[in-house]
Formats: sequence, C-alpha cells, structure tokens
Amino acid sequence: MVEAFVLAVLELFYLPLRLDGTLLPKVADYQFPVTILLAVVTTPLLVVLASRYADGALAAAAPLLVWFGTLLYFGLFGPTGSTVLLGDWRTLLLFAGGALPGAMALGAFLGRAARAGDH
Repeated sequence: MVEAFVLAVLELFYLPLRLDGTLLPKVADYQFPVTILLAVVTTPLLVVLASRYADGALAAAAPLLVWFGTLLYFGLFGPTGSTVLLGDWRTLLLFAGGALPGAMALGAFLGRAARAGDH
C-alpha cells in the first residue's frame, strides 16, 4: 500500500511533463505524460502482488483503493491546499490508465477465488 501511495503521488506530480528541454529533451514542446504508462503497468502489478498474499478481496483491492484515494486527495487538495489535477485529457487518462487495468487484475483474482470456492 505504501508503494501504491508513492506511485500515485509521483504519477500525479509528474503528469504535466513536456518535451520542452527543461527536464526532458526538446521536441516541439509536446506533452509527454509518461506517468500514465507507469500507472498502466504498476497498478495492476501491485494488485496481483497483493492478491498473492491476500486473505480476501479487500486486501487484494487495497493497493487499487490507496492509489485511487491518493490521486483524489492530492489532486483536489494538493500539498499547498491547491488543486493539482489538470483540467484536460491527461488527468482522465491517468485515472483510466491505472484504475481499469487494476480493476481487471482484481476481477481476475475474484474470479479465481470464486472458482476455487465452487470446487
């Protein structure tokens, strides 16, 4: 859950990265939301890892819930009390990129648990 918290904070704060020559190479000042790709990979991975050691659905869902709650909290009430969420497509893709694959991984765990309970 700590990893989900840290990843959510980093993904949110680095979401506005641009290819403007400041932190990344200069390529016509394009938006480069690399943290969305990070969310797509790490959120379901954390759910899968938690489901291996979980004794129930809530424990398996904990990384996804922590990730989502952290994004909402820090996005709406940032470290200085201001809104950090961007009002464009990158925010929607960040939420979808982490929540949908994470929910699919959780659903796979719940399906396996239900199948094991039927036998």
